[in-house]
Amino acid sequence: MAQVMIRINGYSYAVSCEDGQEAHLAEMASEIDKRITSIKAIGGQSGEARLLVLAGLLLADELHDMKSDLAAARTGKTTGSPERSARLRRIAARAEEIAADLAEH
Repeated sequence: MAQVMIRINGYSYAVSCEDGQEAHLAEMASEIDKRITSIKAIGGQSGEARLLVLAGLLLADELHDMKSDLAAARTGKTTGSPERSARLRRIAARAEEIAADLAEH
């Protein structure tokens, strides 16, 4: 079992993984860190736990969208670009609302 030091939001964590999975684990940590950076960029300065929860929710939303797109592709249905753009605008607006809420607390 390998142990990797990952860095998220400036904090280091020692995490164990299967041998050979070190790069994959580092990549996943990097994805979480990117989400935290984007949350902080829109003013979401908050506690570590809240930032991790919001990053997790962003990742879960992206995963949901990918699963929906995959299901649509398998059935021959495609999501239209205007619908996708509108959804992204709604997500961005919601992220800004969350960041504003976090700034108040």
